[in-house]
Amino acid sequence: MTPTKAIDATVLIIEGKHPEFPSFSIPLQKKGFDVRVARSGKEASTQLEEVAPDILVVNAASMRSSGIRICKKLQALDEKIPIILILEPDKKVNDDAATLILYHPFTILKLTNRIKPLLPSDGNNVFQVGEIRLDNDRKRVRCLGQNARLTPRLVALLQALMEHPGEVVEREELFKKVWETDYTGDTRTLDVHISWLRKAIEPDPTKPKFLRTIRGVGYKLDI
Repeated sequence: MTPTKAIDATVLIIEGKHPEFPSFSIPLQKKGFDVRVARSGKEASTQLEEVAPDILVVNAASMRSSGIRICKKLQALDEKIPIILILEPDKKVNDDAATLILYHPFTILKLTNRIKPLLPSDGNNVFQVGEIRLDNDRKRVRCLGQNARLTPRLVALLQALMEHPGEVVEREELFKKVWETDYTGDTRTLDVHISWLRKAIEPDPTKPKFLRTIRGVGYKLDI
């Protein structure tokens, strides 16, 4: 059997386990999406920061709720992220409760076809070196299936390293480019930002494969 081609998109689905309504997490995985699951709005809020999904699917039917409170909470955290709200057929909400509302029953193909147009396209400032793909406009990085949202400072730091793949970039140069200063006394600041970058791009941040420390000199993006 030919494996499903992975879709370069992460879906965070918030759903319960009500037996009358199907789970969509496994079917979406089979369609090639990187699927993360949260069982509550609180758990979803945490994952929204950690996972940086491309789209949210709130399966309110599986929780026997309207999903409005969860949608509003998540919209407050990220007003730009698209939300698909799935409801029981007899529950009606305002159209502005989510980006798109679907009522049971429907097929997984229909859900997939509704998700794809809502996925963000790459921005104009996309840089790729080896497995690392940095979208400067959207402030996201993808590497080996991982998808992370970066702060503007981390974007600048990663880009500075990506501009010199395989080369050692001295600490002084990184401070000058990223922090726009010649002062390099606060070494802890750079080290902390490097550790955050490793969490975003490394399979195992404790054993970095890509972002290597060159002691006493600086850092190298080993691609």
